[in-house]
Amino acid sequence: MIAPRIVATDLDGTLLDSTGSVSPRTRRALGRARDAGADIVFVTARPPRGVDPIAAMADVTGTAVCSNGAIVYDLDTREITSTYALDLAAARKLMETLREALPGVAFAVETGRQVLVEPAYTRRVLPDLPYTREVADACEEGEPVVKLLAWSAAHAVDEMFTAAVAAVEGQAEVTHSGGSGLLEISAPGVTKAGTLARLCEERGVDAAEVVAFGDMPNDLAVLAFAGAGYAMANAHHTVMAAVERRTLSNDDHGVAAVLERLYA
Repeated sequence: MIAPRIVATDLDGTLLDSTGSVSPRTRRALGRARDAGADIVFVTARPPRGVDPIAAMADVTGTAVCSNGAIVYDLDTREITSTYALDLAAARKLMETLREALPGVAFAVETGRQVLVEPAYTRRVLPDLPYTREVADACEEGEPVVKLLAWSAAHAVDEMFTAAVAAVEGQAEVTHSGGSGLLEISAPGVTKAGTLARLCEERGVDAAEVVAFGDMPNDLAVLAFAGAGYAMANAHHTVMAAVERRTLSNDDHGVAAVLERLYA
């Protein structure tokens, strides 16, 4: 394989180790790829506010694909350059559909700048607490629905995923990134891979010139799109079953191990 022009990497469970850090070895490997002319593109479920500290840790600049493809974010200016949001009316309909399919499910909306949580949505993520606001109806706020979050303490996430995909019948993109009982729902056609493909087209980069890394079901399309897609050793079982190329786990510097070979 020729040296890739784009390194597309997921963050949690992939680039980051179990402590949430970028190891010195991984930082050096990213630098080696960048020095060889490659663009490093984070492709993550995280919103922009969750990407900035990782970019600083990894010494990465440029463009990030955030919120499972719903946001394109400029790491240098800290500006959202594109948003692909879910229509409010469609989001309300999806909530009704999923309440029937998954009794007890609760909802929140990621707007790209904050999280609007309904009273029954008691899941909290520590870094997001300053950006979390409780509302009676998340869709009534009129904010962009970058991601609709469906959470249940009573259902396993794989079970939720199967039921939700059947219930929404293609009206939205349903995925998950390992959160306990948490589904992430985007507008139809909005995926990490779709937004990455747009970036590649804008830059004149062929899919064959992309190397990608991931560990969760929301990474599957990216790993299939890239000329070389690598599943982490710690990946979800569906990723392990679907992706032929493997690397070491996130705690064993799996991304760095591949980049060191590609940019030797």
